[in-house]
Amino acid sequence: MCGILAVLGVADVSLAKRARIIELSRRLRHRGPDWSGLHCHQDCYLAHQRLAIIDPTSGDQPLYNEDKSVVVTVNGEIYNHEELKAKLPTHQFQTSSDCEVIAHLYEEYGEEFVDMLDGMFAFVLLDTRDKSFIAARDAIGICPLYMGWGLDGSVWFSSEMKALSDDCERFITFPPGHLYSSKTGSLRRWYNPPWFSESIPSTPYNALLLREMFEKSVIKRLMTDVPFGVLLSGGLDSSLVASVASRHLQETKAARQWGNKLHTFCIGLKGSPDLKAAREVADYLGTVHHEFHFTVQEGIDALEEVIYHIETYDVTTIRASTPMFLMSRKIKSLGVKMVLSGEGSDEIFGGYLYFHKAPNKKEFHEETCRKIKALHLYDCLRANKATSAWGVEARVPFLDKSFINVAMDIDPEWKMIRRDLGRIEKWVIRNAFDDEKRPYLPKHILYRQKEQFSDGVGYSWIDGLKDHASQHVSDSMMANASFVYPENTPTTKEGYYYRMIFEKFFPKPAARSTVPGGPSVACSTAKAVEWDAAWSKNLDPSGRAALGVHDAAYEDTQGEAPAAVTDNGLRPAIGESLLKPVAPASAV
Repeated sequence: MCGILAVLGVADVSLAKRARIIELSRRLRHRGPDWSGLHCHQDCYLAHQRLAIIDPTSGDQPLYNEDKSVVVTVNGEIYNHEELKAKLPTHQFQTSSDCEVIAHLYEEYGEEFVDMLDGMFAFVLLDTRDKSFIAARDAIGICPLYMGWGLDGSVWFSSEMKALSDDCERFITFPPGHLYSSKTGSLRRWYNPPWFSESIPSTPYNALLLREMFEKSVIKRLMTDVPFGVLLSGGLDSSLVASVASRHLQETKAARQWGNKLHTFCIGLKGSPDLKAAREVADYLGTVHHEFHFTVQEGIDALEEVIYHIETYDVTTIRASTPMFLMSRKIKSLGVKMVLSGEGSDEIFGGYLYFHKAPNKKEFHEETCRKIKALHLYDCLRANKATSAWGVEARVPFLDKSFINVAMDIDPEWKMIRRDLGRIEKWVIRNAFDDEKRPYLPKHILYRQKEQFSDGVGYSWIDGLKDHASQHVSDSMMANASFVYPENTPTTKEGYYYRMIFEKFFPKPAARSTVPGGPSVACSTAKAVEWDAAWSKNLDPSGRAALGVHDAAYEDTQGEAPAAVTDNGLRPAIGESLLKPVAPASAV
């Protein structure tokens, strides 16, 4: 990951202003420690902090077209850049960077080229010929982007909130799948897949097609000029990523550069479920496995730094980000700069345990759509910022555009959890990789029950966080929480504790409105809480809150339910602009 900062239309063009923009860009240097760049054109500034993954020697940014009339600062990876370059035979490329193609595509197609990009990205492009500019973010919001406005009429864009929060009067989360054009002064959605309307698909389940699309997604993400690995928790999603990457690594340029042994990484409290399962998968795949341990106290000691980096006070995001943050530091110390990770599968396939209670396929499918649309506020934010804090890039194969289109076009009846038919959560993807002739994974791993990352690293992690928060937040503080924090009022001491830390770093009202709110059980949306009356008494994002589903569920909570929290309209709109068992895939 890189860090970008763009400031356009400033009133002050003095050297002091340039120095201020360099200072603010420096706040993003953890995202890109390899090089810094700044382009200034009159009252417009495009800054960049580079993490060199592709073409480390000549791909410094900002990047340009041939005559440097088009300037672009990019965070991300464009996996089909070679294919796109082939469509531009008259253009002269100055680097081998995958991102340079953006400047040339704009020159050739104007603003309507974004949907041609296959990758994860956030970029700002300046056309110096008329001083117009555009900004865009990838389809799902894998790469973070914020947009702000200064009192002087300037428009700001930044990879992280911390680079613009002090200097902007107002700022928002830039919505995924959108483009901003200075010519219209508005946002418009460029990503318009069929599933976005939430209409119920009817395409029959095709196990081999689903497997093929996922393998393609993993393979294209092996594009790298630096050492890499896979984050392996031992759960289904990360294990599938590791299995496919290991199977196809020898075919890649990366294997020729860095060897054909895949490196895998796992973290947990000693004796945690993830460590045991990950070690077993690594042994089965023959990877070079790196196992890291942390203590509850080490995690607690890192909380302030974690919240500063991930820029949220959402409870489940902080719980899961902390071990990922600690692991990323260890990974970077080994010289690894890029990792593959398993985010997105639970949203696409209904993998969270609360999906067991989905009343019908319509509500099941609509909930998966809602979860995908909100990924940029939760798991994408965590995976990106927790790793980028240490200059490591995380790639997420499950969130490939083409793979999502295939997976979300399946009749959701096939995704429904049907114990009477032997279908557990995410059965469609498990079955797709259940190959008897060339097994991808051991059966018991392939069919392991879902563990959320914050649970899988060790159940005492969450229990320790709750105990720590209780020591710092009194009952009287909770009694007055709605007065202190009227927006997204914390309903637990843990939530209150995280909110205090967040507001210390980001005190402006605009900052707190970038974080979602509302009741949740086991990572559900507020709507899905309605599926089971008992859940309203046990509103906790841990998978163990899925009473009657998780093997280690909390005991049923008696007494008054916590007050539901609403977002008071502050959540940035994703926007309108915005039944039979089948054979394993090997036998289909």
